Amino acid sequence: MTSSGDERYLTTAEVARRLGVKAETVYTYVSRGLLTSVRAKGRRGSLFPLGEVDRLAQRGSEGQQPSGSVERIRTRLTRIDDDELAYRGHRVRDLVGTNGFEAVASLLWTGELAGRPFPAPPDQVALAAAVGEALPETASLTDRLRVAVAALGSADPLRFDVSADAVVAAGEPLLGVLVDALPGLAPGRTASGTLAERLWPKVSALPPRPELLDAVLVLLADHGLAVSTVAARVAASARANLYAVVSAGLGAVDGPYHGAASTLAYRFLAEAMRDPIGALSEHLRAGGVPGYGHRVYRRRDPRAEILFGLLDGAPVLDTVEIVSRELAKRGGAFPNVDLALAALMHANGMAPETGEAIFAIARTAGWIAHALEEYAEPRLRFRPMGVYIGPG
Repeated sequence: MTSSGDERYLTTAEVARRLGVKAETVYTYVSRGLLTSVRAKGRRGSLFPLGEVDRLAQRGSEGQQPSGSVERIRTRLTRIDDDELAYRGHRVRDLVGTNGFEAVASLLWTGELAGRPFPAPPDQVALAAAVGEALPETASLTDRLRVAVAALGSADPLRFDVSADAVVAAGEPLLGVLVDALPGLAPGRTASGTLAERLWPKVSALPPRPELLDAVLVLLADHGLAVSTVAARVAASARANLYAVVSAGLGAVDGPYHGAASTLAYRFLAEAMRDPIGALSEHLRAGGVPGYGHRVYRRRDPRAEILFGLLDGAPVLDTVEIVSRELAKRGGAFPNVDLALAALMHANGMAPETGEAIFAIARTAGWIAHALEEYAEPRLRFRPMGVYIGPG
């Protein structure tokens, strides 16, 4: 072991013994950004900071794979335990109605419930709206979000600054611009309003109920290591800029088992409102009922419970009750947040694909929070080992 000032270093052989690996593996860790290799004057070979080696050894002793497995990721953001959801120790059911989406985004990003209106610089709104207008009429709201993020990234010359302050400073207007640049269905508030107030006229022509949208945005802001969040963290581990990280998350959202799940639930509810038993029968025959069950929750989805409570009195809930009761009789699954979001859309005259866009906007706050965490981790740490099964 050698030292330089207050820093202590290990040789390759010492690192290999400490981690219980071969010398070749040590250099693999270097290539993946898990260790930093330095050269010392007058010495042959590489040296490695003791602190980094100890952290890597600690991760291995706790069951995490130093080779970069994505299975165990330390996070201070979201806890899901006993069918409850919490952000940084705050139960989500306590946040809804008392703290707006902007405050919750701040909580996820900085640890402080100190939100403020998200700005939307006019030149950025104009750019995002222009690229959206170039899309065909068949383009969805989520399609517009994707191209807007790419355009806004290309227009930001300082996008490669991934320091925490810079990421937060870019994240606030990114969300504000994405919402303000969407085409509107009714006159809306200016950029001085809350994000929910500005989003409502983009997704519904009915009298505004921004408190509903605000609750949904809070409920969907993060959900731990969901597939889109893993995609965002992998991009951040390569030090991709904020816009690229959000684009990675948006790419993973575009699947029927994640962000688009609410669209399938919407269509199921449309059928069920006409004939609940018939619709249930058809979907059971097809192998599953959209909007029911969850891979993480065991008995209930707390987000669905909260949102159904806010929709109290909406006629669509009668259909939800019939279907849920019939499924429960047969030991079936419980309603999840995708069904609750679909019910919200039916109750407020929203288009079937609206839920995907609401989900993407809300989860952007979570992706940014996870990017902030990942930027503080060793770079390129996600490199699962593939098992070759091809010819020769």
